[in-house]
Amino acid sequence: MKLWEKGIPTDKQIEQFTVGNDRELDLVLAKYDALGSIAHAKMLGQIGLLTSEETTSLVDALNEIIADIVVGNFEIEDSFEDVHSKIEYLLTAKLGDAGKKIHTARSRNDQVLVDVHLYLKDEVKALKEQVKTLFDLLMESAEKHQNVLLPGYTHLQIAMPSSFGMWFSAYAESLIDDITMLNAAGKVVDQNPLGSAAGYGSSFPINRTFTTQELGFETLKYNAVAAQMSRGKAEKTVAFAMSSVAATLSKFAMDVCLYMSQNFDFIGLPAHLTTGSSIMPHKKNPDVFELIRGKCNKIQALPYEITLITNNLPSGYHRDLQLLKEGLFPALQNLKACLDIAIFSIKDITVKDHILEDKKYDYLFTVDTLNEMVVAGMPFRDAYKAVAEQLEAGTYQSPKETKHTHEGSINNLCLNEIKQKMKAAF
Repeated sequence: MKLWEKGIPTDKQIEQFTVGNDRELDLVLAKYDALGSIAHAKMLGQIGLLTSEETTSLVDALNEIIADIVVGNFEIEDSFEDVHSKIEYLLTAKLGDAGKKIHTARSRNDQVLVDVHLYLKDEVKALKEQVKTLFDLLMESAEKHQNVLLPGYTHLQIAMPSSFGMWFSAYAESLIDDITMLNAAGKVVDQNPLGSAAGYGSSFPINRTFTTQELGFETLKYNAVAAQMSRGKAEKTVAFAMSSVAATLSKFAMDVCLYMSQNFDFIGLPAHLTTGSSIMPHKKNPDVFELIRGKCNKIQALPYEITLITNNLPSGYHRDLQLLKEGLFPALQNLKACLDIAIFSIKDITVKDHILEDKKYDYLFTVDTLNEMVVAGMPFRDAYKAVAEQLEAGTYQSPKETKHTHEGSINNLCLNEIKQKMKAAF
């Protein structure tokens, strides 16, 4: 029987439509559902709604279920609507009346809220660890190649001198912003909604502070209606943080694809990181980074998908919210996969160290030239005009060197300061 069934069978077509692929998605939440039930059972025992023997037997049985989940011996058959009904069935089959009591003082609404909050809390933590690993790798590359010059572009036109140290550390520092976003998402999901029941609390004298501590939440989502409204808001907040990480990865992947093309030829990838063509034997394609770009661009659409599903819903639970898992859960795995493959691939990028010997990059240094004129006493506008006249006449002589001193400039990258900034954010 379904948790809500009253003896009246549901039309099979209606059941298939309403359940959808929820069983498959709920496998992701199974461990968290059991953990939430353990905390709930202990709380019911504390307030006297379960005997100590019932509490112990429920906790032991739930720990056995978690062990099965961890080794992959847990499934949700078609005869069950969701993970909640399957776990309650297992408890009832094993413990009888004690299993039937586990749902006292809660609803599927706060069950799934707890599951999702615990799951997202772990996923945000995992994403942070991956982002930090990528940060460390980029900073290592920045230090190694900080003096290798690289053309900087604006409007895809040759602009000013940059360096591989500046390029790598730019993306590293951008990841600090992404960590800040993940931290914010982590704060949002680190609030216990258990006890809000169907969204309006319970007449039982439950102890929500107890379950907050048991589940390791930082705080409690006090208002029961606010707890219910966190469904959708929590997912969207995490999606925006994911989108921030994805935007950084996507832009870096685009740079890699651009820079390794023969027209730029700034970097190289070893053969094991490229693919070939079925008819062109010379091809070495950056498919890995193209897929990172595509997958991360898709992830950046996720916050808007969630917005459109949840926008203008009134307070309280609505079945629309079930659809959030379909976009969010696979996107989390895709983002983690993109981070993994980026970390795996970036360490093998080779940089070209004689790029600026090409004459077309001489004009990179025009700003440095006119700035030296200004330092020597010439008004800026006159210096600008003088260099422009040299360019027009073909007499401009490029200095081919930089003397930038301000914080974050090509010759003063502040790599240690960036590391400290990440340490403070993480």
